Amino acid sequence: MFGLFNKKQKPDWRGGLSHLKTDMHSHLLPGIDDGAIDLTTSVMLIKGLMDLGYSKLITTPHVYTDLFPNTRETILQTHQQLMAHLKDENIDIEINPAAEYFVDEVFAGRLQKGEELLPIKNNMVLIEISFVSPPRELNHVIFDMVTGGYQPILAHPERYSFYYHQKDIYEQFKHQGCLLQVNMLSLIGYYGRQAQDTAIYLAKNGMIDFVGTDIHHGRHLAELQSPAMLDAVHNLLRHCTLLNDTL
Repeated sequence: MFGLFNKKQKPDWRGGLSHLKTDMHSHLLPGIDDGAIDLTTSVMLIKGLMDLGYSKLITTPHVYTDLFPNTRETILQTHQQLMAHLKDENIDIEINPAAEYFVDEVFAGRLQKGEELLPIKNNMVLIEISFVSPPRELNHVIFDMVTGGYQPILAHPERYSFYYHQKDIYEQFKHQGCLLQVNMLSLIGYYGRQAQDTAIYLAKNGMIDFVGTDIHHGRHLAELQSPAMLDAVHNLLRHCTLLNDTL
Protein backbone atom coordinates (compact mmCIF):
# COMPACT_ATOMS: atom_id res chain seq x y z
CA MET A 1 0.00 0.00 0.00
CA PHE A 2 1.71 3.15 -1.38
CA GLY A 3 5.01 1.37 -0.68
CA LEU A 4 4.83 2.57 2.93
CA PHE A 5 4.81 -0.74 4.75
CA ASN A 6 7.31 -3.41 3.84
CA LYS A 7 5.98 -6.97 3.90
CA LYS A 8 9.44 -8.51 4.24
CA GLN A 9 9.30 -11.44 6.62
CA LYS A 10 11.34 -11.49 9.80
CA PRO A 11 12.32 -14.69 11.57
CA ASP A 12 11.31 -13.70 15.10
CA TRP A 13 8.76 -11.29 16.60
CA ARG A 14 9.97 -11.49 20.21
CA GLY A 15 10.93 -8.13 21.63
CA GLY A 16 10.07 -6.45 18.34
CA LEU A 17 8.04 -3.64 19.92
CA SER A 18 10.40 -2.83 22.78
CA HIS A 19 11.13 0.63 21.32
CA LEU A 20 7.51 1.64 22.04
CA LYS A 21 7.94 0.75 25.74
CA THR A 22 4.27 1.37 26.63
CA ASP A 23 1.01 0.01 25.30
CA MET A 24 -1.58 2.62 26.21
CA HIS A 25 -4.78 0.98 24.92
CA SER A 26 -5.67 -2.54 26.07
CA HIS A 27 -8.48 -4.55 27.62
CA LEU A 28 -6.67 -6.74 30.14
CA LEU A 29 -8.81 -6.50 33.26
CA PRO A 30 -10.81 -9.71 33.67
CA GLY A 31 -14.56 -9.82 33.25
CA ILE A 32 -15.50 -6.14 33.16
CA ASP A 33 -15.86 -5.47 29.43
CA ASP A 34 -15.43 -7.31 26.11
CA GLY A 35 -11.74 -7.93 26.74
CA ALA A 36 -10.15 -10.63 28.91
CA ILE A 37 -12.90 -12.90 30.19
CA ASP A 38 -11.01 -14.20 33.24
CA LEU A 39 -7.67 -14.06 35.03
CA THR A 40 -6.26 -16.88 32.93
CA THR A 41 -6.91 -14.90 29.77
CA SER A 42 -5.49 -11.74 31.36
CA VAL A 43 -2.24 -13.55 32.17
CA MET A 44 -2.01 -15.02 28.67
CA LEU A 45 -2.41 -11.62 27.04
CA ILE A 46 -0.02 -9.89 29.43
CA LYS A 47 2.68 -12.51 28.88
CA GLY A 48 2.22 -12.11 25.14
CA LEU A 49 2.66 -8.35 25.34
CA MET A 50 5.74 -8.77 27.49
CA ASP A 51 7.18 -11.14 24.88
CA LEU A 52 6.61 -8.45 22.27
CA GLY A 53 8.88 -6.17 24.30
CA TYR A 54 6.47 -3.95 26.19
CA SER A 55 7.77 -2.87 29.60
CA LYS A 56 4.62 -1.01 30.69
CA LEU A 57 0.94 -1.58 30.04
CA ILE A 58 -1.92 0.85 30.51
CA THR A 59 -5.20 -1.02 30.55
CA THR A 60 -8.28 0.85 29.40
CA PRO A 61 -11.59 -0.94 30.01
CA HIS A 62 -14.65 0.52 28.33
CA VAL A 63 -16.80 2.93 30.29
CA TYR A 64 -20.09 2.84 28.40
CA THR A 65 -23.26 3.04 30.46
CA ASP A 66 -25.47 0.93 28.16
CA LEU A 67 -23.00 -1.96 27.77
CA PHE A 68 -20.15 -1.69 30.28
CA PRO A 69 -21.24 0.51 33.21
CA ASN A 70 -17.80 0.58 34.79
CA THR A 71 -16.86 3.19 37.33
CA ARG A 72 -13.55 4.48 38.64
CA GLU A 73 -14.08 2.25 41.68
CA THR A 74 -14.84 -0.99 39.79
CA ILE A 75 -11.84 -0.47 37.52
CA LEU A 76 -9.43 0.20 40.39
CA GLN A 77 -10.75 -2.77 42.36
CA THR A 78 -10.38 -5.17 39.43
CA HIS A 79 -6.91 -3.80 38.73
CA GLN A 80 -5.89 -4.57 42.33
CA GLN A 81 -7.18 -8.12 41.97
CA LEU A 82 -5.22 -8.60 38.76
CA MET A 83 -2.00 -7.23 40.25
CA ALA A 84 -2.33 -9.49 43.29
CA HIS A 85 -2.74 -12.48 40.97
CA LEU A 86 0.29 -11.47 38.89
CA LYS A 87 2.36 -11.22 42.07
CA ASP A 88 1.32 -14.74 43.02
CA GLU A 89 2.36 -15.88 39.53
CA ASN A 90 5.73 -14.06 39.79
CA ILE A 91 4.91 -11.89 36.77
CA ASP A 92 6.61 -8.51 37.12
CA ILE A 93 5.42 -5.70 34.85
CA GLU A 94 3.99 -2.25 35.48
CA ILE A 95 0.28 -2.11 34.67
CA ASN A 96 -1.60 1.12 35.26
CA PRO A 97 -5.40 1.43 35.29
CA ALA A 98 -7.13 3.95 33.04
CA ALA A 99 -10.33 3.89 30.98
CA GLU A 100 -11.71 4.26 27.47
CA TYR A 101 -14.69 6.59 27.77
CA PHE A 102 -17.57 6.38 25.32
CA VAL A 103 -18.67 9.86 24.30
CA ASP A 104 -22.39 10.26 24.87
CA GLU A 105 -24.73 12.36 26.98
CA VAL A 106 -23.71 10.46 30.11
CA PHE A 107 -20.04 11.24 29.58
CA ALA A 108 -20.86 14.86 28.78
CA GLY A 109 -22.74 14.97 32.08
CA ARG A 110 -19.72 13.60 33.94
CA LEU A 111 -17.64 16.46 32.57
CA GLN A 112 -20.27 19.01 33.54
CA LYS A 113 -20.39 17.65 37.09
CA GLY A 114 -16.61 17.57 37.36
CA GLU A 115 -16.38 13.83 38.05
CA GLU A 116 -12.84 12.53 38.40
CA LEU A 117 -11.79 10.50 35.37
CA LEU A 118 -9.15 7.79 35.01
CA PRO A 119 -6.47 9.25 32.74
CA ILE A 120 -3.82 7.51 30.68
CA LYS A 121 -1.29 9.73 32.42
CA ASN A 122 -1.57 13.11 34.08
CA ASN A 123 -4.46 14.82 32.26
CA MET A 124 -4.62 12.57 29.16
CA VAL A 125 -7.98 10.81 28.77
CA LEU A 126 -8.82 8.21 26.12
CA ILE A 127 -12.20 8.65 24.43
CA GLU A 128 -14.06 6.73 21.74
CA ILE A 129 -17.20 7.41 19.75
CA SER A 130 -19.91 5.32 18.12
CA PHE A 131 -18.98 3.34 15.00
CA VAL A 132 -22.46 4.09 13.60
CA SER A 133 -22.55 7.89 13.60
CA PRO A 134 -20.65 10.75 15.24
CA PRO A 135 -22.21 11.98 18.49
CA ARG A 136 -23.85 15.37 18.29
CA GLU A 137 -22.10 16.44 21.45
CA LEU A 138 -18.57 15.52 20.30
CA ASN A 139 -17.35 19.07 19.65
CA HIS A 140 -18.81 20.25 22.94
CA VAL A 141 -17.21 17.34 24.79
CA ILE A 142 -13.80 18.04 23.30
CA PHE A 143 -14.17 21.72 24.19
CA ASP A 144 -15.27 20.91 27.75
CA MET A 145 -12.38 18.48 28.19
CA VAL A 146 -9.78 20.94 26.97
CA THR A 147 -11.15 23.88 28.96
CA GLY A 148 -11.49 21.60 31.98
CA GLY A 149 -7.79 20.78 31.88
CA TYR A 150 -7.95 17.39 30.15
CA GLN A 151 -6.00 16.32 27.07
CA PRO A 152 -8.37 14.17 24.97
CA ILE A 153 -6.95 11.25 23.02
CA LEU A 154 -9.31 9.99 20.31
CA ALA A 155 -9.11 6.21 20.07
CA HIS A 156 -8.82 4.52 16.65
CA PRO A 157 -10.00 7.43 14.45
CA GLU A 158 -9.20 5.30 11.40
CA ARG A 159 -12.10 2.96 12.22
CA TYR A 160 -14.94 5.50 12.03
CA SER A 161 -16.31 4.87 8.55
CA PHE A 162 -18.39 8.05 8.42
CA TYR A 163 -15.16 10.06 8.28
CA TYR A 164 -13.59 8.17 5.35
CA HIS A 165 -14.67 10.80 2.81
CA GLN A 166 -13.88 13.84 4.93
CA LYS A 167 -10.20 13.53 5.68
CA ASP A 168 -9.99 17.13 6.88
CA ILE A 169 -11.84 16.04 10.04
CA TYR A 170 -8.58 14.60 11.43
CA GLU A 171 -6.84 17.96 11.12
CA GLN A 172 -9.87 19.53 12.78
CA PHE A 173 -9.54 17.15 15.74
CA LYS A 174 -5.88 18.07 16.10
CA HIS A 175 -6.73 21.76 15.89
CA GLN A 176 -9.34 21.31 18.63
CA GLY A 177 -6.70 19.84 20.91
CA CYS A 178 -7.15 16.10 20.39
CA LEU A 179 -4.30 13.64 20.12
CA LEU A 180 -4.90 10.69 17.81
CA GLN A 181 -4.31 7.02 18.69
CA VAL A 182 -4.31 4.47 15.88
CA ASN A 183 -4.75 0.75 16.42
CA MET A 184 -1.67 -1.13 15.30
CA LEU A 185 -3.78 -3.86 13.73
CA SER A 186 -5.32 -1.30 11.38
CA LEU A 187 -1.92 -0.96 9.71
CA ILE A 188 -2.13 -4.53 8.39
CA GLY A 189 -5.79 -4.49 7.40
CA TYR A 190 -7.26 -6.38 10.36
CA TYR A 191 -10.32 -4.08 10.43
CA GLY A 192 -10.67 -3.87 6.65
CA ARG A 193 -9.18 -2.06 3.69
CA GLN A 194 -10.67 1.38 4.40
CA ALA A 195 -9.45 1.43 7.99
CA GLN A 196 -6.01 0.41 6.75
CA ASP A 197 -6.00 3.11 4.07
CA THR A 198 -7.01 5.73 6.63
CA ALA A 199 -4.33 4.59 9.08
CA ILE A 200 -1.75 4.87 6.32
CA TYR A 201 -3.06 8.33 5.38
CA LEU A 202 -2.67 9.46 8.98
CA ALA A 203 0.81 7.94 9.13
CA LYS A 204 2.01 9.54 5.89
CA ASN A 205 0.81 12.91 7.15
CA GLY A 206 2.52 12.52 10.52
CA MET A 207 -0.74 12.79 12.43
CA ILE A 208 -0.50 9.75 14.70
CA ASP A 209 0.48 10.52 18.30
CA PHE A 210 0.07 7.06 19.83
CA VAL A 211 -0.32 3.50 18.64
CA GLY A 212 -2.15 0.99 20.79
CA THR A 213 -2.76 -2.72 20.58
CA ASP A 214 -6.41 -2.38 21.67
CA ILE A 215 -5.95 -6.03 22.57
CA HIS A 216 -9.05 -7.96 23.65
CA HIS A 217 -8.28 -11.64 23.06
CA GLY A 218 -5.90 -14.23 21.70
CA ARG A 219 -6.72 -13.55 18.05
CA HIS A 220 -5.48 -10.01 18.46
CA LEU A 221 -2.29 -11.27 20.10
CA ALA A 222 -1.60 -13.68 17.24
CA GLU A 223 -1.89 -10.85 14.69
CA LEU A 224 0.32 -8.57 16.78
CA GLN A 225 3.01 -11.25 16.69
CA SER A 226 3.08 -11.39 12.89
CA PRO A 227 6.21 -10.19 11.04
CA ALA A 228 4.00 -7.95 8.87
CA MET A 229 2.79 -6.18 12.03
CA LEU A 230 6.30 -5.50 13.26
CA ASP A 231 7.39 -4.19 9.86
CA ALA A 232 4.37 -1.85 9.76
CA VAL A 233 5.16 -0.34 13.14
CA HIS A 234 8.87 0.05 12.39
CA ASN A 235 8.04 1.88 9.16
CA LEU A 236 5.48 4.04 10.94
CA LEU A 237 8.26 5.49 13.07
CA ARG A 238 9.79 7.03 9.94
CA HIS A 239 6.73 9.23 9.50
CA CYS A 240 5.39 9.96 13.00
CA THR A 241 6.86 11.00 16.32
CA LEU A 242 5.05 8.61 18.61
CA LEU A 243 4.59 9.49 22.26
CA ASN A 244 4.19 5.98 23.69
CA ASP A 245 7.60 6.02 25.30
CA THR A 246 6.73 9.21 27.23
CA LEU A 247 3.99 7.53 29.24
